[in-house]
Amino acid sequence: MILSKDYVGYLARQTVKGLMEAKLIRADKVAVLQERVQAGLLDELALEDRINEEVRVILEAYQEDMLRSGASYPEMFKKVKMELARKYKAIL
Repeated sequence: MILSKDYVGYLARQTVKGLMEAKLIRADKVAVLQERVQAGLLDELALEDRINEEVRVILEAYQEDMLRSGASYPEMFKKVKMELARKYKAIL
């Protein structure tokens, strides 16, 4: 993940604070809301890491075929990653 968990926590707190100040949301238990927002942010940010790992597993399975055909690993990584992002409806 690109961002530290501490920074994601900070972002979650600032997001909740901003939404509450703008009177877009109300919450009786602000700390619980902040934790849920942080968990949601962490889950979304970790999606790219999970996709990258899945791409590595897929390319490892086809490693010999790629060597025989002369396919470029970085190029194939990008192509497979974009397909998986499309499959998971992720914006990377």
